[in-house]
Amino acid sequence: MRVIGLMSGTSYDAIDAAAADLRIEGDQLVLTPLGMLSRAYPESLRAQLARSLPPATTTLEQVCRLDTGIGQAFAAVAEQAVEQLCGGHAELIVSHGQTAYHWVEQSHWVDQGEVRGTLQLGQPAWIAEATGIAVVSDLRSRDVAAGGQGAPLVSIVDVLWLRGRAGTPVALNLGGIANITVVPGTADPIAFDTGPANALGDAVVRDLTGGQSTFDADGVMAGRGRVHPELLERLLAEPYYARTAPKSTGKELFHLGYLAEAMSGLPLIAPDDLVATVTALTARTVADAVHGYGGTEVIASGGGIRNPVLMHMLAEELRGVPLRSTDDLGLPSAAKEAYAFAVLGFLTVNGLGGTVPSCTGARHSSVLGSITPGHGPLPMSPAPPWTPRGLRIE
Repeated sequence: MRVIGLMSGTSYDAIDAAAADLRIEGDQLVLTPLGMLSRAYPESLRAQLARSLPPATTTLEQVCRLDTGIGQAFAAVAEQAVEQLCGGHAELIVSHGQTAYHWVEQSHWVDQGEVRGTLQLGQPAWIAEATGIAVVSDLRSRDVAAGGQGAPLVSIVDVLWLRGRAGTPVALNLGGIANITVVPGTADPIAFDTGPANALGDAVVRDLTGGQSTFDADGVMAGRGRVHPELLERLLAEPYYARTAPKSTGKELFHLGYLAEAMSGLPLIAPDDLVATVTALTARTVADAVHGYGGTEVIASGGGIRNPVLMHMLAEELRGVPLRSTDDLGLPSAAKEAYAFAVLGFLTVNGLGGTVPSCTGARHSSVLGSITPGHGPLPMSPAPPWTPRGLRIE
């Protein structure tokens, strides 16, 4: 089955599309990458989204406008992917949409925080209408309804893919938020958001440059700067890091106002030093999580791996634990999440569970998402009534 996965992460800089040929052979899910493409959000739409995300307030009118605008932007990318990556024919499109809010309710008696709801915008009807292809969307809500965090959903792909490797491999995604999946040899796998990856750095750069730059390209600012020890110590005191997994977070916590509060009372910090400090925060919190679960190798993906300063800091913090990218294992790092959502949609249309309960904290595995029909019958492929036990990249 030819499946296109669509993804825009918490950095909301672009919409990624990845096409894959997916089939089941015995107890293995076989994924053949067909290519990927990426298209930036229209600047006006991105600005509207930025003005509406937490901690900002918004209106239902603006939510409706964003849901339509994001849906139309995803539809345009989907049309391009069908033609350029699939030769004009695909059987399924899977859209993650754009996360607008992830509702984590903290309490005095629940250590990790309970997720009550999650909202991804990008009306899938626009995609189905533009392409004529069935769309799977709203993939996180069912796991939340089953008591899970609704994240990290890519954990099932990590587990299928990395199970059987020597030691305790750790899959790492460095998007706006960093998350890991730990796949030990015999114990249950576990996955969680470790904290901010690009979220704070992007916000700082955007603010310092008046929006002329939206991220620290090639880590230039962080490379020029020096880590501010007192600010780093304050940021590391964030209670989220000490909470037990499974746990999830987002820009509802890690945003520019959060950083400003942490800087309160400190002398003026040079811009490059500020970027260096939040970059060091990502490296430290990821490495602490890896060490805490006995990781023996880290296999990284996401936009953060293109920041050489972050990767250097992370390698130093890992203290000898090998750090490589998913490209080294045959899965393009720039499109890993889009490929993962293609897999989740494939499982959904075949009635197969798409979550690992020990990773999301749900009571059970669930078939994820909602299906918006295309112009023909819903796609199906011959599949056994159980979730595959492994993933092979061809």
